[in-house]
Amino acid sequence: MFFPEAMTELELIIPEKDLLPVTKVLAGRGVFHQVDASYLSSDEASKSLGTWKEQAAAYSALERQILFTMQALAVDEGPPLSIDEETMVELGTVRPLVDQIERDVKNSNDQLIENQNKLEKLRSHILQLEPIAEVDLDISLLRNQQYIYSTLGTMPAVNLERLETSLARIPYVLMTLRKEREDAVVWLTGARFNADILDRAARSAYLNPLELSDTHEGTPAEIIKSLRQEIENTQKEIENQKSAIVQLHDTYEKQLQTLLWQVRASKLLADAMARFGKLNYTYLIVGWVPTSKLEALTQQLKQISGNIVIEATPSLQRGSMTHNVPVALENTGMFGAFQTLVTTYARPRYEEIDPTVLMTITFPLLFGAMFGDVGHGLLLVLLGWLLSSKRVEALKGMSALGSIVLACGAVAMIFGFLYGSLFGSESFFHDLFGFGALWIEPLHEINQILAVSIGAGVVILSLGFLLNIYNAWRAREWGRLLFDHHGVAGLLLYWSLLGIGASALLPAFPVPMLVFVILAVVAALMVMFSEVFKHLLEGHRPLVEDGIFTYLIQAGVELFETLISSLSNSVSYVRVGAFAVAHGGLSSVIFILAELMGGGEGIFSVIIYWLIVVVGNLFIVGFEGLIVGIQTMRLEYYEFFSKFFEGGGMSYEPLTPLATARSEKS
Repeated sequence: MFFPEAMTELELIIPEKDLLPVTKVLAGRGVFHQVDASYLSSDEASKSLGTWKEQAAAYSALERQILFTMQALAVDEGPPLSIDEETMVELGTVRPLVDQIERDVKNSNDQLIENQNKLEKLRSHILQLEPIAEVDLDISLLRNQQYIYSTLGTMPAVNLERLETSLARIPYVLMTLRKEREDAVVWLTGARFNADILDRAARSAYLNPLELSDTHEGTPAEIIKSLRQEIENTQKEIENQKSAIVQLHDTYEKQLQTLLWQVRASKLLADAMARFGKLNYTYLIVGWVPTSKLEALTQQLKQISGNIVIEATPSLQRGSMTHNVPVALENTGMFGAFQTLVTTYARPRYEEIDPTVLMTITFPLLFGAMFGDVGHGLLLVLLGWLLSSKRVEALKGMSALGSIVLACGAVAMIFGFLYGSLFGSESFFHDLFGFGALWIEPLHEINQILAVSIGAGVVILSLGFLLNIYNAWRAREWGRLLFDHHGVAGLLLYWSLLGIGASALLPAFPVPMLVFVILAVVAALMVMFSEVFKHLLEGHRPLVEDGIFTYLIQAGVELFETLISSLSNSVSYVRVGAFAVAHGGLSSVIFILAELMGGGEGIFSVIIYWLIVVVGNLFIVGFEGLIVGIQTMRLEYYEFFSKFFEGGGMSYEPLTPLATARSEKS
């Protein structure tokens, strides 16, 4: 829980005949994190690995083809097949079958799309003809005239004058067949040799010409009648084609689902085998397995392959060489929700402490201290429960956030009792329970709440120093442990500065200031010359890389930065108390505003009063809750995590059974 799961490096040498069964076991167990070992292959053996890469690419293309076909038929993916039960499918056998199904589906879909486009076009023709349905004119007379240019269509009525002005220099006839408030149906005609001018003028006036095929003849009313008959016939064809597609769905559904998961399993196996190392007649497989699951995996591998060679190397035997060990985090439930906040910052390195548990404790604690109110915390609890319960379909992806909000709301309720605040009012506690704050009232004891905030910050920052020292000890980095800015020297400097401040502010402080000054000077020198001490301890030469003068300038600047950082990090925790005061003040403003706006007599004043109270409290929960959450995140990431948490660990990504992969994706 406090550390990533212990890992063991696994190296396997298997005969070529056992290649597929062993790969199926590794993929089926879902615990083997594969490491690419193909670079260890000989030049001749690399050709066979290239074949596996080509097969994996071919399977991937075939998978996309199947998915497109399934999408056209509205077929879901169905239940996955087990890798343990399925062998790799032959591309030469499966591809022709998929091509045939795709052709059948494509033909039906193409015909359906063609008729749907035809239907839209017919309906568009009717919309064009309806404004001139009463015009007694044979449309065919407008086509293919040798000496006359004619166009019939609709245009904005306001552009009629503009069209006439554009045609003032040539002979033309413009007849308005029908005119409404916005649109007009017009017939524009003129000499054929002026067709270009007439066409440009019509387009500039936004004249929308009637577009009909040569098969439509007669008056607009007659053409509308024939178009409606065509629409009816086309709709019948569309229904027949939809029925045919439904029949194809029923015919190919199971077959497509089976093919999809067979191809996916084959792609997974081919991709894994492409990353094996190839010797003359054997394969080399390298990867990582959680130590707790190693024995079960090795027993199954020995049952599958009698000639397998297995070499297991626990990560503890690698000393400080753990940068390439994958990190598997095992946090579940509430811890799993806060793990998302940790991994958003960075994934822990293998030798580092996993700060998820610390985040689960400190994040709600800091949030609750800044947002302490029983009523507001209760609203957050209800919101968090709603999000984490997955009862609302649109909010199912926010279950982890819901758990975080729920925890923060619960702690905010606890601090609400300590502050004596219920929906921003301290009088409710006196009226309902007969007592006030159980601990402190932030609005009336500002200095005390700020002092407590700084004290809590000192404790949290000191914990960060201690955790960094422990991380360095686990990684066997002794120079970092002793002389790092966040190591023993840095912690000694920080505590010495705190002691100097306490001695100056408290005359009766039991330890003389001189003791802290001496400790601070010693610690400052250790921090300033940390690089020299590290090189001396590790036997690295030269002790100073870029010259003593350059080093002194750089070290002095870094020491000054460390001193400023220690001060600013401690003062940053003042915001905990400051936000607690601001929260109480803002809540009080809501009630003051409600009194001013709705403090009169009558039902209307009562409604206004409670409306302001309700809306104001919802605003505080939403807006201020978001601000406090951001400030809490800042304190965690930039003040606390920066002391001990570097991150940059490799994610644990085992070869995963298809069923598990699908459930994780969903």
